[in-house]
Amino acid sequence: MTNRVNEMPFFGKEMGEAVKSYIKKNWAALIVFAVTFILCGSIIYLDANTTQTITSFSIDDYEPGQISDRTIIASKSLPADGEFPVEIEEGEKIIKKGFEIKPEQYLKLKKMAASPSYIDYRAFADNILFIMLISALAFLLFSSFFLGRKAELKELILEGCLFVIVFFMTCFGDKAPVFQGVFRLPVIIPSSICVYLVTILFGQISGLYFTFLISFGVLCGSGFELVPFLFTLASNLTLVRVVKEIERRTDMIMCSVGMALLNVVYIVVLKVIFNDSFRDAFFVIPAIAFNGFISGILTLGLLTPLEIIMNTASVFRLMDLSDQNSPVLRRLFLTARGTHQHSMMVAQLAEAACKEIGANSLIGRVAAYYHDIGKMEHPEYFTENNIDTENKHTDLNPSLSVSIIKSHIRLSIEKAHQMHLPKSVVDIISEHHGNSVITYFYNKAKEQNPDVNDSEFRYDGNIPSTKESAVVMLADVVEAACKSLEKPTPKRLEQFIQQIISGKIEAHQLDDCALTFGELTKIKECFVSILAATYHGRIKYQNQKDPDDTTDNTPSMPEAK
Repeated sequence: MTNRVNEMPFFGKEMGEAVKSYIKKNWAALIVFAVTFILCGSIIYLDANTTQTITSFSIDDYEPGQISDRTIIASKSLPADGEFPVEIEEGEKIIKKGFEIKPEQYLKLKKMAASPSYIDYRAFADNILFIMLISALAFLLFSSFFLGRKAELKELILEGCLFVIVFFMTCFGDKAPVFQGVFRLPVIIPSSICVYLVTILFGQISGLYFTFLISFGVLCGSGFELVPFLFTLASNLTLVRVVKEIERRTDMIMCSVGMALLNVVYIVVLKVIFNDSFRDAFFVIPAIAFNGFISGILTLGLLTPLEIIMNTASVFRLMDLSDQNSPVLRRLFLTARGTHQHSMMVAQLAEAACKEIGANSLIGRVAAYYHDIGKMEHPEYFTENNIDTENKHTDLNPSLSVSIIKSHIRLSIEKAHQMHLPKSVVDIISEHHGNSVITYFYNKAKEQNPDVNDSEFRYDGNIPSTKESAVVMLADVVEAACKSLEKPTPKRLEQFIQQIISGKIEAHQLDDCALTFGELTKIKECFVSILAATYHGRIKYQNQKDPDDTTDNTPSMPEAK
């Protein structure tokens, strides 16, 4: 018992230090969550203050005995008091279109008009508590554990702003008479454009989590009505799935048309389920279709400036960067053709392997294209470019050779920053060699000095932090190494590639990338399949001549097959 008491202060001290450390590392993200919560709380307060205000008509337009030109429904319950000794219940029809306004009904109208400051504090507290729960859920979903990566601050800021916009429109959208009603409210909620932006800019996982958060926000903002919540959830879950197939900006047009049609289907199904009248269908159905269509079109207009400002790896930007006619890739082809060919092959391997394990194949391909752009500065010092020339490292000291080899990483990163490449691509460029030893020159230096330290012959980068980065690392070393393999049969390739992967594991280069052994097996099989097809042998034709044989100056060419 004494030991446990003595341990408690120490445990409390450890907890305090852990909390301080966490706040110090994540203070910016915590501020974003806090500001978003405060803004949503302010919207709830403003909504509670203005809910009772009659904005769709003036009380001076009505008098007892008059035939009403519209139906007015009470949105909040109001208790009886000395000035207005009538009680109003939420959802009560105060006056009905085409019917005479009775004195008691007119009194209720006056009571509603005279009570703009009435707040249902219980409902206000319930809404605040619900927003707190949504905030906690957001904090959980966008943690590294669930997201699979650390959420960037710019991502959290954008999502916080978009959430506040949707929440505001939900709370105040039904203030306008035309949008009053649970089936009319979704028309004015801009949830689709927000989910489009998050999904395209930051990926499907972010889009999926944001869909749940924004749907719960609509639930709270609509007074916990199920129809707006279910419509928002169904529509945006579909949208996240559809966006996965988009590769070009023109695909957004077809996506917009598809979402317009699906939105109509969802609203009709909900009307049937909730046994609602179709009297307002001439307004609701075209308006809900227009919401789905215009959301995609507006997304196209907003994407380009957001891509530039936030420097994100959206699918459209990555497709633009993969264009082989881009100035940098053209210059790489002209100045370092061996490196260019190597990069193209690495991209093919990386893209296929990423698809096999469910990683982002487009990021893997684009990063592979640009991973060695720093070699353009001194292409002659890299063996893949020394086709007909002598190896420049023959007469150099191993330490000098290593400094030249290592410099291509630094130069590649500098050029990537100059091009404003997305951070995820720059990270892969900086990590594709990890901190591994440059074995050839290390062994060469060891022959001269057995006591040489291997730290001088290591790359200066960090080890891969994502699956895509690890795949590019493996594709890079496998493609380069397999060129030196004699008789590259599928079996020999498989054994050789397995040795390379095992070497990277033993060197702790794959410790931080979250690849499983099952995924490494899939990567190996994918590499073997592609390289075996690349290095496959062909039969020798009966009349095929040896090019070194000068006895016949007119060699017979085999037929193309």
